[in-house]
Amino acid sequence: MHSRQAEIAAALGVQPPFDGDAAIQAQIDRRVRFIQNCLRESGMKTLVLGISGGVDSTTAGLLAQRAVEGMRAAGEGDDYRFIAVRLPYQTQHDEHEAQLAIETIQPDECHTVNIAAAVLGLAEATEALAPLPAGKRDFVLGNTKARMRMVAQYTIANARQGLVIGTDHAAEAVMGFYTKFGDGACDLTPLAGLVKGQVRQLAAALGAPAQLVHKVPTADLEELMPGRPDEEAHGVAYRDIDAFLLGQPVSAEAARIIVETYDKTAHKRQMPKEP
Repeated sequence: MHSRQAEIAAALGVQPPFDGDAAIQAQIDRRVRFIQNCLRESGMKTLVLGISGGVDSTTAGLLAQRAVEGMRAAGEGDDYRFIAVRLPYQTQHDEHEAQLAIETIQPDECHTVNIAAAVLGLAEATEALAPLPAGKRDFVLGNTKARMRMVAQYTIANARQGLVIGTDHAAEAVMGFYTKFGDGACDLTPLAGLVKGQVRQLAAALGAPAQLVHKVPTADLEELMPGRPDEEAHGVAYRDIDAFLLGQPVSAEAARIIVETYDKTAHKRQMPKEP
């Protein structure tokens, strides 16, 4: 099993544990430079990111705002901007935390696009959903919500010469815990290679409030189980996922779940198949 740990960690570019505040700051600086270089190389002027109120989007948003502010301060152009997007489905149960994230990030712009009408309109027009049992229909529409959110972000990005930021990191990537062509679709992933605990460390160092840093992660895509914790869906805790990726001891059961899920979701981490 140790060989699979090392293999998977290497494939996901997992970063070693941070050795103190200087190491955390070095990671912040490195990832801000990465975002800036993505803008320079693309010729784009805007960053777009959906803000959910969780620690991942809060951290990515703080990095993005720091990146464009740095470019403006360096005289590279006053037109570099970060656009935060709220993408609720009807009324989001933790909207107060999403607003707290926006207040913390202080983005150059913030827009709200309620995706409910688009999702429900598509569901009504898709006859294939009609015969599905409630649980399966809820799962399918959950993925539709994730994809519709990305459609909205790319619509804004296309209109504003922008790149779309993704929030995937190693602890989600290993579990395939994102929607293919939904939140898994983006132009850059500044949190790549980090385990969940490291994302929290960066968030705290960037000034995020403890309420968001330690918030229970949830994708919140299913109406039958609103606010369902990620760990319940995983069947394993993030502390075990982090430990596994960092090459630390975990229980045989946790390792089995992680490896089986990683193998089962391999298609999400690959380009479309070709003949």
